[in-house]
This record gives sequence, structure tokens and C-alpha cells, in this order.
Amino acid sequence: MEQKHPLPPFTMETALQKVQLAEDAWNSRDPERVCLAYTIDTEWRNRTDFINGREAVKEFLKHKWERELNYKLKKELWGFRENRMAVRFEYEYQNSDGQWFRAYGNENWEFDENGLMARRYASINDLAISESDRRL
Repeated sequence: MEQKHPLPPFTMETALQKVQLAEDAWNSRDPERVCLAYTIDTEWRNRTDFINGREAVKEFLKHKWERELNYKLKKELWGFRENRMAVRFEYEYQNSDGQWFRAYGNENWEFDENGLMARRYASINDLAISESDRRL
């Protein structure tokens, strides 16, 4: 059986570790690496996209990072209970025209007993910024 440590139920220490592992994986911009943190039948809402299944997540991320260049992400744990977490994040990226953006959002995560994310619901807003306004 596939497992992705740490496993729920989470403590403060393991919840913080899980968030850092997610941040590190997403900053790799490697769809194959990132998608392995999710169940085969994971369910996502990402902005207005509804994505179902690990393979669909991998394709979504591949296209995301083809458009969002120089991507850099920071995640912050806001709360947790048993197998669920609330996470705040911001990331910066550049489009193909060279315009920088900062995206802000919140995610709700639910993990299965093997530490794989079964559900991810993300609300995200983008803001165009100048290069001198970058923080990440």
C-alpha cells in the first residue's frame, strides 16, 4: 500500500512537516513528483477547475508550469484536525510576456489513512505585480 509520511492523525509537528513537504514538492515544478502525494482518485477544485484523479492532476500541473514561469511558492499552516488541514499560500510567477503575478489563496486538504491527499479545494486570486514588488 502506498504511503506518504507523515500520516494522520496529525500533531502540530507533523502538520507543519506535511505543509513543508508540499511546498518543497510544488517548488520543484515536477508534475510527476507532486502528483504522487495524491490518491489515485483525488478530487480537486482549483479556482473554477474541477479535477479528478492523479493522472488529471499531473496533466493540470504540466500545463500550469508551462504557462507560469519562474514559479515560487510559500505555504503556511493555518489549522489542522485529525486528517484535515487549512493552508494559506502565495506564489509568484511570470507569464510568457514577462509580466509578474502574485497569487494568493487558501486550500482545504483532506488525507486518507496512508497520508495521501484525497481532497484539495483551492480558492486563488492573482494580482499583477512589477518585478520590483516580488517577495519570493
